[in-house]
Amino acid sequence: MNEPVLALAGLAKSYLKGRPGEVRVLDGLDLRVDAGEVVALVAPSGAGKSTLLHIAGLLDTPDAGTVTLSGRTMTGLPDRARTEARRADLGFVYQFHHLLPEFTALENVVLPQLANAVPQAEARARAMRLLEATGVAPRAAHRPAALSGGEQQRVAFCRALANAPKLLLADEPTGNLDPATADQVFATLMSLVRETGLAALIATHNLELAARMDRVVRLEAGRIVPG
Repeated sequence: MNEPVLALAGLAKSYLKGRPGEVRVLDGLDLRVDAGEVVALVAPSGAGKSTLLHIAGLLDTPDAGTVTLSGRTMTGLPDRARTEARRADLGFVYQFHHLLPEFTALENVVLPQLANAVPQAEARARAMRLLEATGVAPRAAHRPAALSGGEQQRVAFCRALANAPKLLLADEPTGNLDPATADQVFATLMSLVRETGLAALIATHNLELAARMDRVVRLEAGRIVPG
């Protein structure tokens, strides 16, 4: 069996730990996501999906367990090493696009690459290729306020993929869109993932979209169960 892009083993996470009212969100959770695989993460609100994504994305640390990216154990690394891994290996998409309002669509996709020391000409060329692949290239010079919700989210996908990550983490990426736009944006996301061959873990409440992914898993009582 090939080495997974993401491997979570024995993850535990509690809030208000050791106090009255302690909330145990993750409880010995295990999960793997392979290259080229799109996994849907389904759970009710408050079940811990965002916590799981934050830990997988090295934005939070577990109380116990390990996070491994492409064979490298991330648990216990210093902040700088975690930051470098996030910048090089991870892409994030959220329910709200979080684009920088003062920059154009093109610039929003260029900036993460400049932060990763990519030469400006190369960064602009890759940004345009991504915008073209998502159908937003004609809007490249527009700022986010001049884009539709679907266009904004497509630009957010491009930004997440700007540095060619190994793993894409998405938290309700179509949750703020109407059904027709959500379907179009989801199709764009799946096309990008297929073309790049990266691994993707996508949290969603939309069971119809989840069924179109490669595999569905559920978060129940702090653990992963088959969908």
